[in-house]
Amino acid sequence: MKGTITLTQSNSTHSTASHESDRISQEVSSNADSTASTPIPPAPAAEVHSDLSQEKQRILANTYAFVKQELSGETSGHDWWHIHRVVQMARRLALAEGADDYICTMAALLHDIADEKLNPSKEVGMQRVTDWLDRQHVQTEDREQITYIIANMSYNGGNNPPLPTIEGKVVQDADRLDAIGAIAIARTFVYAGHVGDMMYDPDLPVREQMSAEEYRNGRSTAINHFHEKLLKLKNRINTPSARQIAEERHQYMEQYVQRFYEEWEGR
Repeated sequence: MKGTITLTQSNSTHSTASHESDRISQEVSSNADSTASTPIPPAPAAEVHSDLSQEKQRILANTYAFVKQELSGETSGHDWWHIHRVVQMARRLALAEGADDYICTMAALLHDIADEKLNPSKEVGMQRVTDWLDRQHVQTEDREQITYIIANMSYNGGNNPPLPTIEGKVVQDADRLDAIGAIAIARTFVYAGHVGDMMYDPDLPVREQMSAEEYRNGRSTAINHFHEKLLKLKNRINTPSARQIAEERHQYMEQYVQRFYEEWEGR
């Protein structure tokens, strides 16, 4: 059955309550508008971390080189340039949200080294990350933060709980923002082709509820993936800064899917 896009709009309800209630509502609305319009700082220059200690700069330089070597040429949409975008977005959000740039950058760099889609299992992937951190002599506290974020940030069919730290929220948001918008559309079709899924099949229904196993291994299509994951991500964004970015990208993606259905029917 063909999926549908439902566009929801907030309707302002004007009550006949007291003037005080109206005043409070106006203040809340004004504050929300102010927050929504707050500009988000641009991402720092790529691979530049001059404000960190020499030891942390060394670890980051080595990690950039390691991840580039491991993921360059990867063809599922989880390649080095995906990592580059996530790192840059994570650093941008970290600046806006007051998160630790070093922890966010390291977790963003290494998150797909552990991805079970690119490894025999999640455990094997996490071992690759911990082995790398050990070889770089990353401090114990930093290593624990980085590995916790990586182990718990994935969508996992929508079954993972929210991350507790601001660094975790920032890295998760940065990764999810690369799954919302124009590049997300391109990545969806790249991944579908990579795993042998069809572009679209009207007879294959959208899966509304899935276990992690069903999410990873069940039958789907590129277009179904928008409904099963991508169009749900806007409401799973953690930070105010990322929500601003997600809103516009989500609308673009909705418009694309609606246009796809129209063209599918020859309109």
